[in-house]
Amino acid sequence: MNLNKYSEIVFLDDTQKNCMSYLVIGGFKDVDKYVDDYDIVVAIGNSNVRKKIIEELENKNASIPTLIHPKAVIGVNVKFGQGTVVMAGAIINSDAKIEKGCIINTASSVDHDCIIENYAHISVGSHLAGNVRVGEATWIGVGATVSDNLCICNDVMVGAGAVVVKDILESGTYVGVPARKIK
Repeated sequence: MNLNKYSEIVFLDDTQKNCMSYLVIGGFKDVDKYVDDYDIVVAIGNSNVRKKIIEELENKNASIPTLIHPKAVIGVNVKFGQGTVVMAGAIINSDAKIEKGCIINTASSVDHDCIIENYAHISVGSHLAGNVRVGEATWIGVGATVSDNLCICNDVMVGAGAVVVKDILESGTYVGVPARKIK
């Protein structure tokens, strides 16, 4: 098992006694015990919760690394913000910018010149064509596709399997082929 530079991984989780095969050593209320001696990664899917926790950790001067799985493919001139996590099989092509606290999930692709703003989540198997801008706290659902040269504003949920073929300029939930806003 590849742990990157780490010899040990443990979890703080308010809801579980164990996480996969890893030990849960407490909840978030216990973070002050570990903030000075450990790197802390926030891997919570909900963008707003992830943002809140990362900001609390920043106020505590925590070390919040960017983690890139060794089986991810990263092009040239890709920039990553603090606390971003890139999972196995993800592909991020040249000149993309992934800002703070993002999740680029398993087998997703982010093509050239994309900008993924803070706390966005690009879900498993989703695909962004070239020159796409994804707004802050936006979630691109499992298997969704975003055509090239589009902008998606902040606080959008793109449903699983949706196909975005035009800019999304209003926050909300979008589903279908082509993607349409639902009430």
